Amino acid sequence: MNSTLFKLTFKKRSLSKLLTSTFATAATLGAMTATFTVDAATLVENVKGYTLNESGKLITFKNLVIDEGKVVALDIDKGNTPVDSTIDGKGKVMLPGLIDAHGHLLGLGANLLEVDLRESSSAQDAAKTVAEYAFANGQQAWITGRGWNQELWSDRAFPTAADLDKVISDRPVALARVDSHATWVNSKAMEIAGITKDTPSPAGGEIIKDANGNPTGVFIDNASQLIEAHLPKASSAIYEQQLHAAGEHLLANGVTSMHDAGVDRDVYDFYLKEAVEGDLPVRIYAMVSATDPDLSTMLGNGTIRDKDDFLYIRSVKAYGDGALGSRGAALLEPYSDAPHQHGLLLTQPEDMTQLFTTVIGAGFQLNYHAIGDKANHVALNEFEATFKSIGGSELRNRIEHAQVIAPDDLARFASLKVLPSMQPTHATSDKNMAEDRLGKERIKGAYAWKTLLDSGIALPLGSDFPVELANPFYGLHAAVTRQDRNNQPVKGWYAHEALTIEQAFKGFTLDAAYSGHMEDTLGTLTPGKWADFILVDQDIFTIDAKDIWKTEVHATYVAGEEVFSK
Repeated sequence: MNSTLFKLTFKKRSLSKLLTSTFATAATLGAMTATFTVDAATLVENVKGYTLNESGKLITFKNLVIDEGKVVALDIDKGNTPVDSTIDGKGKVMLPGLIDAHGHLLGLGANLLEVDLRESSSAQDAAKTVAEYAFANGQQAWITGRGWNQELWSDRAFPTAADLDKVISDRPVALARVDSHATWVNSKAMEIAGITKDTPSPAGGEIIKDANGNPTGVFIDNASQLIEAHLPKASSAIYEQQLHAAGEHLLANGVTSMHDAGVDRDVYDFYLKEAVEGDLPVRIYAMVSATDPDLSTMLGNGTIRDKDDFLYIRSVKAYGDGALGSRGAALLEPYSDAPHQHGLLLTQPEDMTQLFTTVIGAGFQLNYHAIGDKANHVALNEFEATFKSIGGSELRNRIEHAQVIAPDDLARFASLKVLPSMQPTHATSDKNMAEDRLGKERIKGAYAWKTLLDSGIALPLGSDFPVELANPFYGLHAAVTRQDRNNQPVKGWYAHEALTIEQAFKGFTLDAAYSGHMEDTLGTLTPGKWADFILVDQDIFTIDAKDIWKTEVHATYVAGEEVFSK
């Protein structure tokens, strides 16, 4: 988080509002009406408001009225409508609270509380940062961190344990790559994990070894679990720290709701407790992790929706392949810059049918991580077969990332009603290496936002924080310009796939809400929906697109209550 001073409060919700295990319909949430109780209503005035209407069309307004945390009317005649209290928007632009359709909430919190290597310029520079952090945190048994990316280093080579051993050898170090699909460790960590030259790579993973067969200190995808098994176990107290660090950060950046892409049983139980106690700072649409041993128990509990819409559990996150940067994304043909590699399938083909039928058969939405064209292809095939066998297309199943798609598969998303959940800043972060990995032909089916949207399917957008920065205005900017924040490349990277600002805005609001089955209460500032909104310093619909990322949030409100102010 930047050093700007801010005020943050979490409003505790009533303990009597316990969780319900049935899907909350509009009837249980209250009538969608523009009438309100005059003596309890709050008027927010003096704003330049934007929202989508229920048809997805952009509309403007000058004021809105809130009652019991929900919007009840727009553009009232102030002179003829007495209200109980008034909030002066001071001429700021008002937008609905933005929704990040793919992130990792406690991962963001952990990232904010550990060593950050995102800005490192080399393995040596990263190691120096780790050493400084270790010196300042002498009580930590393990030094953990995240954010290194060898593609941004001059040699573009994977780091080694030796790089870390030079600066810290007495304590184990485990550092996740920026995409979390590789882990870099020192020799002490490998010693604790019992990793030797004889340790085989597990299915769906790779232990990088040198010419002599010795492990170098980098573990790809499933191989990372060999190290992670030895990390200190998270406690409820640690989860609390991570939750509130992440909540502060998101609210300060205008994100009031997020889809948490993969929670295990411990986090599932923690979220239930926090929801009952009214202590969730942002709205969470949680995806249960398909690899958790207690998956069947969580499916058996049915869908869970907090009456205040701070927690909704009705989906499962499955894992198809790795990431493009670490060459773990599964491709139909070899990597253009590594002809002997095809990437990795994390869920083996023979296991997919049971996974899909189990999850979809339980009435849960299945959200399948697929980055490479092979992973996307096999996922679409399995969705198609499952729908023919048991149905379930109405569940709004998703492919998370949908990053590299074979041209013949692009139209299948709409025909199968499978939502491509995409992250615009992935394109601007990957542009320096993606064409090297894929070549000039395959790149035509990569990061194809507009092609997918034009095919007639909703396009929920997010950031994949902490892989990318959580600021949603960075995502809006990337979606519209196909440029990084240095305005490169000048004409945009494959600019024909850029979105309009209205389309990108819809991806971070209504389409994101729809992809989480929550468009009945979130995604727009229309009567009947929660009054989640932000006040920002500039009009993203009229300014030069190159400046969208510079937008600053001055205040954030959740259910009509101020939770952040600058």
